Amino acid sequence: MAHGFMIGPEGAFGIDAYRWTPLHASTDGWVESLALADHAGRCAKTVTKITGKAVQSLELRGYEPVLEVKAVTDTWWRGKDSLIALYRGEAVGLEAPQCLKAHVYGGLDA
Repeated sequence: MAHGFMIGPEGAFGIDAYRWTPLHASTDGWVESLALADHAGRCAKTVTKITGKAVQSLELRGYEPVLEVKAVTDTWWRGKDSLIALYRGEAVGLEAPQCLKAHVYGGLDA
């Protein structure tokens, strides 16, 4: 792998690559993110994966941040019947915009 995972001095969970890049403000936020990804992956009717520059064109108007993930560079957004996971950590930590990634989980109920 091009990076390792670590817990920073303030308790943030992130990657140690070209530079230290916190993904979540705490390990609790990282675990919440993993739980959301597992739940959404099992329950969504559709999963759309987007990479690179196309991630920047995602429209988040009408979505609310999922505060439980304690996001720093990796964020989750909740819509009426969907979740969006934005993974920016590797793009920032490796200075590699092609590593931007988003997963759009559609068809979720309340």
